[in-house]
Amino acid sequence: MAKLGFIGLGVMGGNMVARLLEKGHTVTGYNRTRSKAQWLIDKGMKFAESPKAVAAASDVTFTMVTNAAALAAVTDGPDGLLEGIGAGKFHIDMSTVSPEVSRALAAKVREKGADMIDAPVSGSVITLQQGKLSVMVGGRKESFEHLKPLLLDIGPKVTHVGDNGVALAMKIAVNLQLAVQMMAFCEGVLLAEKSGISREVAVDVMTHSAIASPMIQYRGPFVLQQPKEAWFDVNMMQKDMLLAMELGRKLNVPVPTTAVSNEFLTAARGMGWEKLDFAVMFDVLARMSGVTTGVQK
Repeated sequence: MAKLGFIGLGVMGGNMVARLLEKGHTVTGYNRTRSKAQWLIDKGMKFAESPKAVAAASDVTFTMVTNAAALAAVTDGPDGLLEGIGAGKFHIDMSTVSPEVSRALAAKVREKGADMIDAPVSGSVITLQQGKLSVMVGGRKESFEHLKPLLLDIGPKVTHVGDNGVALAMKIAVNLQLAVQMMAFCEGVLLAEKSGISREVAVDVMTHSAIASPMIQYRGPFVLQQPKEAWFDVNMMQKDMLLAMELGRKLNVPVPTTAVSNEFLTAARGMGWEKLDFAVMFDVLARMSGVTTGVQK
């Protein structure tokens, strides 16, 4: 069993730590708000007072934070991960940031004699808890092979897709489809509802039809919930959509459905719903359609 570190103990990161503890690993964790980590401390996780202390105590340190700014906050500076990591150690970053940010961080890690892979995931907290999470990995092949058993303790599908940063491109390509699929689903539900079909029946039929991807199956019923519990809130979803549009611009790939779906996330923020799950796109479209929902500002 490995001595592991984990920085960023939010919903996804915290549940990953719980799985790693269940597999018998020793985990030292850090979170900006210690109280949010108490349930993991109760399960046996050791708590460190800084990212530097986590990396110093661990052979392999994971990070899973919200964006590039948060990643810099836990890796740079006198108390950052880079001050605690050293020769022969590994960093696994599971955050969703741009490929450029990831590659730059990998270079800094290697300057310390360590190595880094980027390992973003596809799935929700439910997918994670059910043991069905998919992990995409970018980095040196030998590091991937060394770290793969740890990643398999988190999710059953672990795929090496290329060099550092490439897994982030893959993750962005996957995540843009979450909002795009949800947008189409919302359009269909509202067409059915305004045709006289109850929302509940429309959702039931669609989530058992040919269009029912795994994402639609677990997030489609959110259009019946008021308010919408935030598995993945509007701000987080929009961050990924903006990453997709920027990547599309750099690679000369038009992403029109991404751009349109992103505007509905902007509208949700304008309505004060940025902390709700991005399924609140339904309520934005419903209001435009003259349909009342229970979500209030």
